[in-house]
Amino acid sequence: MTKSVRVGVLGDFNEGFKSHWTTNAAIRHSQAELGIEAEIAWIPTPLLLTAEGEKEMERCDGLWASPGSPYASFHGMLRGIEFARARDRPFVGT
Repeated sequence: MTKSVRVGVLGDFNEGFKSHWTTNAAIRHSQAELGIEAEIAWIPTPLLLTAEGEKEMERCDGLWASPGSPYASFHGMLRGIEFARARDRPFVGT
């Protein structure tokens, strides 16, 4: 059985941002290197202020604050970081 993880990427995916493409590529590279399955779930910053956004973060094994500000909701990004810290979730910010 292959282990799987769900990585929640906090941010507003923009096809024009090379850093967003490379964030996905970094997760895919890690997946291949570790021999696991990885699901990437981009969670838009406005959603992070809602109960639905909190449910999305709960479903993730780890959270990544994406590069590429300005965010659609700066407060949403802060809420996502606070969520990770308060629940001792694996977290990385770039």
